[in-house]
Amino acid sequence: MTDPEFYIGLMSGTSLDSIDAVLVRFTPSFELCSAYSHPLPSELRQQITQLTQPGNDEIEQLGRLDIALGEIFADATLCLLQQAGVSTDAIKAIGSHGQTVRHRPGAGFSLQIGDPNTITERTGITTVADFRRRDLAAGGQGAPLVPAFHEALFRSPIADRMIANLGGMANITLLPADPMSPVLGYDTGPANVLMDGWIEHNQLGCYDRDGAWAATGTVDTKLLNALLAHPFFHAAPPKSTGREDFNPNWLNIMLAQFNHEQAPENIQATLLELTAITLCDAIRSQLLIQPEVYLCGGGSHNSRLVERIRARLSDCRVDSTTALGLDPDWVEATAFAWFAMRTLQQQTSSLPEVTGAKGPRILGTICPA
Repeated sequence: MTDPEFYIGLMSGTSLDSIDAVLVRFTPSFELCSAYSHPLPSELRQQITQLTQPGNDEIEQLGRLDIALGEIFADATLCLLQQAGVSTDAIKAIGSHGQTVRHRPGAGFSLQIGDPNTITERTGITTVADFRRRDLAAGGQGAPLVPAFHEALFRSPIADRMIANLGGMANITLLPADPMSPVLGYDTGPANVLMDGWIEHNQLGCYDRDGAWAATGTVDTKLLNALLAHPFFHAAPPKSTGREDFNPNWLNIMLAQFNHEQAPENIQATLLELTAITLCDAIRSQLLIQPEVYLCGGGSHNSRLVERIRARLSDCRVDSTTALGLDPDWVEATAFAWFAMRTLQQQTSSLPEVTGAKGPRILGTICPA
């Protein structure tokens, strides 16, 4: 394979479960050629989680983890190419989102680690990274970014569609059928991050497979209402969030306010309901009549969560992006391959209606091979 229009997309999300790597091409039409999930070493995962919260000697930790994660991203790239049987000289570029360790749009910054210079040096492939900061410099949130890709791949002229990404955090993209209506999108709050943290705290695993543990619990209405009082849920878009707002420390503070003695599975059920309510309320707020809703991200495999979303959107079609031709596990990684292509073509890939920036911008910085 020597087609120069092959791109690689790399994505490590808030959940820190793995690095998603995809090999795609966009000409003459979109094709997902290969996909690979590269594990994150548990020690590195713990160090990154620690860095997402204020602590001591953060600059030293950030510098070391930036290089270490760049090495892991390079490993993921080389494993993907080996799996696909494709040589490095067939790849036009890598698009790497990196790992967000601090997202402070109110202060005008967002930091991702996973050094693209290291990725380029290890792989010999041009790497495009640092996609958020140009939008932030233009007055935007720098997030969510993927609605631009959702528009390119999933918009329909005959049906209003809503793409809901359920990663560590949740975000939605509104794709109106009317071509004159703008694409909208924003973060809706936590998706998996609190549930993952709670089940890990209780030493029952890193995530709640199929929401099975949550399904054994009962929603605590008082706790749920207290969680729903978080200011983020009541802020108007454009808006974005992360572990800075929703993390185990915040949850523990909320539980302490209640002198909480609930069974841990009830807490898990409540956290799952929090995700379902905030996502569905955001979808309902767009006042669309029976939009098609398509789920992607790791949360799309949580059958209990999907069940609760369908119950709250009973008049809507709720499916995964598989129905649109792209496996929900690979949507975000594919998006950053697309961003890399747009950057090299000097085309804009941001939506100011989504992020609140002063205008569309060419995103990403380039580390040439």
